[in-house]
Amino acid sequence: MRCILGISAYYHDAAAALIRDGEIVAAAQEERFTRRKNDERFPSLAVEFCLRAAELTPADIDAAVFYDKPITKFARLLESYLAVAPSGFGTFTKVLPSWLGEKLNLRSTMAAELPGLKSGCPILFTEHHQAHAASAFYPSPFDEAAILTVDGVGEFATTTVGRGARDELRLLEELRFPHSLGLLYSAFTAYCGFRVNSGEYKLMGLAPYGEPRYVGAIYDHLLDVKPDGSFWMNIEYFDFLRGWDMTNHKFHRLFGGPPRAPEEVIQSRHMDVASSIQRVTEELMEGLARRVRELTGLPNLCIAGGVALNCVANGRILRKKIFDRIWIQPAAGDAGGALGAALAVWHGRGTKGARTRARQSSPGDSMKSALLGPCFSDAEIERALAAHGAVYERLEESALLRRTAALLAQEKVVGWVQGRMEFGPRALGNRSILGDARSPRMQSQLNLKIKFRESFRPFAPVVRLERLHDYFDLEAESPYMLLVGSIKPELRLSVSQGAHGLKRIGESRTTIPAVTHVDYSARIQTVTERQNRLLWLLLRAFETETGCGVLVNTSFNVRGEPIVCTPDDAYRCFMNTQMDFLVVGSFIMERSEQPNASIPPTHEPQLD
Repeated sequence: MRCILGISAYYHDAAAALIRDGEIVAAAQEERFTRRKNDERFPSLAVEFCLRAAELTPADIDAAVFYDKPITKFARLLESYLAVAPSGFGTFTKVLPSWLGEKLNLRSTMAAELPGLKSGCPILFTEHHQAHAASAFYPSPFDEAAILTVDGVGEFATTTVGRGARDELRLLEELRFPHSLGLLYSAFTAYCGFRVNSGEYKLMGLAPYGEPRYVGAIYDHLLDVKPDGSFWMNIEYFDFLRGWDMTNHKFHRLFGGPPRAPEEVIQSRHMDVASSIQRVTEELMEGLARRVRELTGLPNLCIAGGVALNCVANGRILRKKIFDRIWIQPAAGDAGGALGAALAVWHGRGTKGARTRARQSSPGDSMKSALLGPCFSDAEIERALAAHGAVYERLEESALLRRTAALLAQEKVVGWVQGRMEFGPRALGNRSILGDARSPRMQSQLNLKIKFRESFRPFAPVVRLERLHDYFDLEAESPYMLLVGSIKPELRLSVSQGAHGLKRIGESRTTIPAVTHVDYSARIQTVTERQNRLLWLLLRAFETETGCGVLVNTSFNVRGEPIVCTPDDAYRCFMNTQMDFLVVGSFIMERSEQPNASIPPTHEPQLD
């Protein structure tokens, strides 16, 4: 068995991934092609891309594997409904038709969605958390490691603890629905007025503006935490078993009022609620990590599942030195389940005899810097730009780097599209918007004029690994922007002590204010020449120009849209913002020189 196609779909973030002879060849989310954020439909376009990238046809696939067991998940839905019946009847009747159609008969659905599969090609299923665990361990740099997966819910499991050794992966313990750290955090996300499954980043970004004064109430009323790090949730305060809402009137009374509507003003109470649940989440993740270490005795940890995207909690586990090393799957959410499902089958978890050679860990990891999506030649880029009548200049590499570095030094905002698109929620320097970290105006400019998002949300710094400790207190490299560290004390500036809450936005707290959050933290991306040569060279060119080794790196998209994929996507986004320059491949263009008319997006943005 050489070629395995992994699929995630129907629940949140559909994706496809292709493994050939144990090597990760390609992976992408469907949303990047359809331009529908968090597109959950069958990832037909992502599958098409993966096959094209590997120069294969469906007939070359040896197995297709889904990241979930639908019948088991349906059993959980039935069990949950019966536990609260008849109060959840309305919700259940709306959900039931999709299950009686494509989901319960998913083997037939997949066969229909994948025309051209050779006769007898097996269609397989992994358990949800098995897929997460496989995505965490098998691409990691470790021969042997402890594994922690934490998300909302799979079939029944919400959290698993396991261990991996070479090709073998075993799950040892689990927490079961409805006791879920992912659902707990999502309940607070919804309560504070953000969209579940996409607004959790906002809640994490809002948390440092508040005070954790509700921590006691959360522990006293919502949670029963056990000595081994496991916990039970008091379901009397939540409504996700009975209806579409996450919380109920008891929850609202406990935290001082009804949920915030999405466009309402954020009050100090919401900031304090965000601060409190973030603190609790970090403490629960620490407790789970300690349990994993105690149970396995292993010095290295791999993490996946949606909660693994909480980079503040990850940073806490690192600082507490519970493990020697930590590796986090960059596509930690449901999209990464497609990759994990394929890896699980390859390494023999889904079918006997799947593996043809034993796993060999690598000094870094086998994720190829998560640059697993489409790329475009200069000829393809030029055709796309010409179709828009774009005005551009083509430069050779060294001139392009010098020009871009000089523009960034002038506080220009630059869209940067190079090479293969990233897999996962983070833009890591190939589908990025870049800015000068020294600029006190950059954060507000990016949020309000370019990203069209909330002013409180922080931006991430990108720095060459060799300069990391000149700017940040972080004890490990962070190539996937999944660890939070703090700005070095010697770079901090004195600020007014009278401002509170969101009034602190815009304060220059350090010499790199555009990437400094209100608590002096930063969600850091480190880069080496091996991981992303062109971005590494640009950082070096910017440092030559300015003496500063840090840039702002944020995803190339606007609120409600997925990260751009194609040159066409990039140009459309560029023209509908106040971005100053766009660099795609070898081509650079200035917004003021382009045709005046804005270009509508290919799909209506979804406000979140």
